[in-house]
Amino acid sequence: MSIIDAILSANFLSSAVRMATPLVFVAMAACLGRKADILCIAYEGMMLFAALGGALGSAFTGSVLLGALVGIIAGMIIALIFAYFVLYLDTDAMLIGLALNTLGSCGTIYLMYMLLGRKSDTTSVTSYAFPNIHLEFLENVPVIGALIGDQNVLTYVAIICTILVFIFIFKTPLGLRIRSVGEDPSAAVSVGINVNRTKFIALLISGLLASFGGIFMSMAYIPYFTKDMVSGRGFIGIAACNLASGHPIGAALFALVFGAADALANIAQGFRLPYQFASMIPYIITIIGLCFAGMSGTRKKKVKAK
Repeated sequence: MSIIDAILSANFLSSAVRMATPLVFVAMAACLGRKADILCIAYEGMMLFAALGGALGSAFTGSVLLGALVGIIAGMIIALIFAYFVLYLDTDAMLIGLALNTLGSCGTIYLMYMLLGRKSDTTSVTSYAFPNIHLEFLENVPVIGALIGDQNVLTYVAIICTILVFIFIFKTPLGLRIRSVGEDPSAAVSVGINVNRTKFIALLISGLLASFGGIFMSMAYIPYFTKDMVSGRGFIGIAACNLASGHPIGAALFALVFGAADALANIAQGFRLPYQFASMIPYIITIIGLCFAGMSGTRKKKVKAK
């Protein structure tokens, strides 16, 4: 089978959706942050702590749901730290984001060593994973059946979250307040909206969504935690959001494109292409997409200036 046949196969479509799932969660988190005008790059740290919490939580409790709860709490603690430093201590958002991402990379390894005596992964304990669901009624539906007919529970949660985030941002009073503090904080204050509180709520919800992306990595993608397993997915999710200008549906579609690039990298390795080249593919696609988005934004500014 040629690489073209592999790309056109149903397995590739299914793999693309699977790879896109954590990116969708982070993209939704980034959309909320963008609408609230918060520069948050700490999603990597949130995802790493959520992934470790999910793996260890399920191993120690023997429950998938309790493990997921531990992971979500761990990720949201990072979101709380970020929100407190940025909103109430007026810390530079970029610096605290970088610090929390570094904490996620090093802190998870330290916690693994303290709890398990290992620095690479959690395979010394048995973690539990969310199951796949086979939707029989989609078996014979072209394309759709291949895309979502047999996916992990968290993939369906990601699809539902995309719809819910869209409704939340554009159809609810709280979503309107979040957009108002992001677009014009002084106008929001004039109508009695507490800017910091509203941004704090937006960051908490963002942390929840990013944490789901983290637990997917260690409770669906693979059933254990490995060091730095997020591998830049937090930043790719932010890129998907920026390419869609903060629109949840567009961000999810761009996340799917990046997921397809990730799946293509796996196929490339199967055809004995250099591992380094295959690993670069998702990031090359990200850079190209951001370049096109930047050029499009520049043209729009020039048109407005005229």
